[in-house]
Amino acid sequence: MYKGGRIIASLVIFVGIFTIPFFYNLGKANAGPEIDAKQLADFQSIEPSVNMIANHPQMFNQWRDELVRNGKTVYVNSEGKEIDISIENLEGADPSGQFCVSCHDYTAVEPTCWDCHSGPEGATK
Repeated sequence: MYKGGRIIASLVIFVGIFTIPFFYNLGKANAGPEIDAKQLADFQSIEPSVNMIANHPQMFNQWRDELVRNGKTVYVNSEGKEIDISIENLEGADPSGQFCVSCHDYTAVEPTCWDCHSGPEGATK
């Protein structure tokens, strides 16, 4: 244990470098996705917003299975409204796709919807 001073100094430097990102962001608010209020007011959600935020990937997978395997083309939501099963043609959805892109970018999620579908052309990351 003749090099105790070097070990302690190295640990202090390591901890200092390791914690820089935490101290750099301390007290800063993380800006959420940019969503146009008018666009959100015009948007007619398929289900209540709380359910859509948490469960939309599962719902879209269920839609896919119902459409492809069972030929079902209409979804009846919890309010009894009939909606065509189509991600591309959702009534009231943002035609440019910016609504989806802004939220998925904010949460760092890569949606796989557009691997099979022709996505909105105006959507940019």
